Amino acid sequence: MDDSDVKRLIIELELLELKLGGIGYMAFETAVVSSPAPATADGSEANAIYPSNLQAFVYALFFAFGGITSLNDVLIPKLKALFTLKYGEVMLVQFAFFVAYFIISIPAAALVRRIGYMRSAVAGLLTMTVGCLLFIPASSFGLFGLFLLALFVLASGITTVQVVANPLISMLGPARTASSRLTFAQAFNSLGTTLFPYVGSILILGSLATVDPATLSGAALDAFRGVETQVVVHTYMGLAIALTLLAAVVWLRRKSLVETPAAPTPILRAFNLLTRPRFAFGTLCIFLYVGGEVAIGSLIVSYLMQPSVMGLAPGLAGKHLIVYWGGAMVGRFIGAWLLRLFSPGKVLACAAGTVIILLTVSANTVGLVSGWSLLAIGLFNSIMFPTIFTLASEGLGKRAAEGSGVICVAIVGGAIVPLVTGNAADVWGLKLALIVPAVCYFTILAFGWFARRPLNAGTSS
Repeated sequence: MDDSDVKRLIIELELLELKLGGIGYMAFETAVVSSPAPATADGSEANAIYPSNLQAFVYALFFAFGGITSLNDVLIPKLKALFTLKYGEVMLVQFAFFVAYFIISIPAAALVRRIGYMRSAVAGLLTMTVGCLLFIPASSFGLFGLFLLALFVLASGITTVQVVANPLISMLGPARTASSRLTFAQAFNSLGTTLFPYVGSILILGSLATVDPATLSGAALDAFRGVETQVVVHTYMGLAIALTLLAAVVWLRRKSLVETPAAPTPILRAFNLLTRPRFAFGTLCIFLYVGGEVAIGSLIVSYLMQPSVMGLAPGLAGKHLIVYWGGAMVGRFIGAWLLRLFSPGKVLACAAGTVIILLTVSANTVGLVSGWSLLAIGLFNSIMFPTIFTLASEGLGKRAAEGSGVICVAIVGGAIVPLVTGNAADVWGLKLALIVPAVCYFTILAFGWFARRPLNAGTSS
């Protein structure tokens, strides 16, 4: 018996003692961790044991997949210019990326049940690395379709990591503060989404300010594409190295969480959770929220370049993404505090209502007011994903990992809504196309009001 076996035995004995003492524990799918203890007479929780030294690694995962996802906002204007695409066509970047959530989420949840959270995180990180490396052949052949393939593989790894990260951070503390804790973790996600686009706009968008690919043709255009796609390749090769190192660190810490195999269940069984109205409504809102957020983020650079808005050069417009995603980062730290004071459902409804107002202002004004009102949406987006996630997942208990898989399938909204918005922009123009995300946020507002009371306070599941 080695040290890890001894450690595991001690933990299991401690958990058994807690259970016999009336406190209990929860086997969260594959992971053996203690659940929040029942409330005492004064409303406080009894002591509970949670795996230690894991939150930092989960925060690193949120930082990595958040930052890489937001690079699409910089990649879109780059590929739009290089391949002379319409808005509806270039939104295939987001379609290829987010459709991975639809295809991979349930298999990823099954992988977690089979090999555990930590090993699944490593598998996801290595898949992300492969996706980054696929940018090399995509650049060599200069084909838009190969870039889409690379993005799909990259997103498949991100999907796996996210299926792991969302329930894992919820596990690492009391259930009563799960919404606040996930919001805090999402702040690290936003730190990535703030920093990556800024650096990416410098590395990837700079030359578009001086060269218009539409003025080139034949060999000159091919040569320009070759040079410019190499800039993209170098960026993603750097990411591949960083992801490999992170995977190695997580692998070395894989025994920090004591895990036991879960009983095999049909892979599609998770979808019967959609018979629960609260979970189904929340899952729909994840679809709409991710779609709305991604649609807005994807169009910001082009939006700010319009003469009627701010008339910025591509590189400078790209740098303004730091305001959109930085607002989400700041808002999540603020939201982690607000969600401890007020009903999460009410906070969600207020945030969604504010976004609708900002979209309306942006679509009906010009100049700085139009641009900055759109950028300000990031601040109010901040609490939406984690709050919708925890409100939808309330009461799932041991099926929380399955619920996470279904919710991650709903992230396919990031593929569908931007595609609809892009086609609307081709027909109506960018300002009127903001109607599409506005409809999404109206539905989120309704869910916040629906879920304003705790599930055990009269709201049926």
